[in-house]
Amino acid sequence: MRQTLSIETLTHGRILVEDAADSVSPRLLVAFHGYGQNARAMLDDVMRIPGIDAWRVASVQGLHRFYTRDDQSVVASWMTREDRELAIADNLAYIDKAVATLMAQAQAPSARLVFLGFSQGVAMAYRAAISGQHTADGIIALAGDIPPELKIPSTSSEGDSQPWPRVLIGAGWKDKFYGTDKIQTDVSFRGARGIAHEVVQFHGGHEWSEEFRKAAGVFLEKL
Repeated sequence: MRQTLSIETLTHGRILVEDAADSVSPRLLVAFHGYGQNARAMLDDVMRIPGIDAWRVASVQGLHRFYTRDDQSVVASWMTREDRELAIADNLAYIDKAVATLMAQAQAPSARLVFLGFSQGVAMAYRAAISGQHTADGIIALAGDIPPELKIPSTSSEGDSQPWPRVLIGAGWKDKFYGTDKIQTDVSFRGARGIAHEVVQFHGGHEWSEEFRKAAGVFLEKL
């Protein structure tokens, strides 16, 4: 008889950290890259946000690494549909431990905390903020939607494990993966839940833009 077993094992994740210009800054931004990217590429994009030098930035790399076919660069993915629930649990444990480590290093357990995601990394930003152990002050979501499990009403009396913070949503008008329909679905969900949010749509596709970076800078400055 054929069977499938799930075996828990130890693995190591990779995080790149850029300290704030003020080395004792109590602000921490944790960023999650998209599919087929890596922590360095995401860090480079985030560091172009105006005013980001006031924040300590940690770019978290997905646990599932692989090589690109062209130049054999090391990139990563957060998860696939296979063993999805187990992957979510693994990723959340990884992120929780990473944030705890970063806060312990900075000796600032009450730091301002923002989770930022691009593309596939958006789902991880939402999960970290809502299902993780650390209370977030904001979520920046570029080119990705709310993961489905966070839209399902909780059957527990406690509801979501963390309160929903303010959310900045970004998408290009020509984005084929996160288009107007998905944006409206997410906006409707937030509206029904009374979640403070703003939407920035810009000329472009599934990508960063200077317009969105400026909006992200303003969002962070107001926290």
